[in-house]
Amino acid sequence: MNTSIKLLIADDHILIREGLRKILSIEPHISVVGEVTNGQQAVDYCLKNPVDIVLMDINMPIMNGIEACRQIKKLNPNIGIIALTIHDQDEYLFELIKYGISGYVLKDIHPDQLIKTILGVAQGESFIPPSLTARVLAEFTRLSSGDYSEKKHLNLTEREIEVLKQVAKGQSNKAIANALYISEKTVKNHLTNIFQKIGVADRTQAALYAIKEKLVDL
Repeated sequence: MNTSIKLLIADDHILIREGLRKILSIEPHISVVGEVTNGQQAVDYCLKNPVDIVLMDINMPIMNGIEACRQIKKLNPNIGIIALTIHDQDEYLFELIKYGISGYVLKDIHPDQLIKTILGVAQGESFIPPSLTARVLAEFTRLSSGDYSEKKHLNLTEREIEVLKQVAKGQSNKAIANALYISEKTVKNHLTNIFQKIGVADRTQAALYAIKEKLVDL
């Protein structure tokens, strides 16, 4: 990784922001470019400044993190958003996945794991805590039972299935390209086709689809 990841911290608690900045300052590939105290400020910052990743609290005044996630992803789908929250609750995660979140971590996460998650998201990976995966899959299956049919699965080419399996394993585009001996541009093209065919918006939803369809094991 040759360039620094431009990261925005969105949290209404100053002690949390200061603690995060201190933790992230030890990682040379992460640069905290700004701090905001509510979701509206996060949206405004992303509109005016280059940002790679937003570390987003959920419960904030004026605009919460869920609505901020929706607006930021609509503004720029390439911005990765990691929810950092005290809430281990399904409804938050389901909403955030729907809007294209890249990661969901609890505030008691170990600093090393937080840094690893940020670096992974910057490489195109997604992260959902293992403790929540089963519940998310159950809800995802319930909500999408009418949309995710065998026919859609059969529409995928053999190469697209290979790429989808790698996505479900949390592999970045670069890692997938290396594993399948193709270019990163080809991986991106395959992902565009896969998302369209199975009716999802992002890697996290594609990974959940692959697990539901038993293309990979949990």
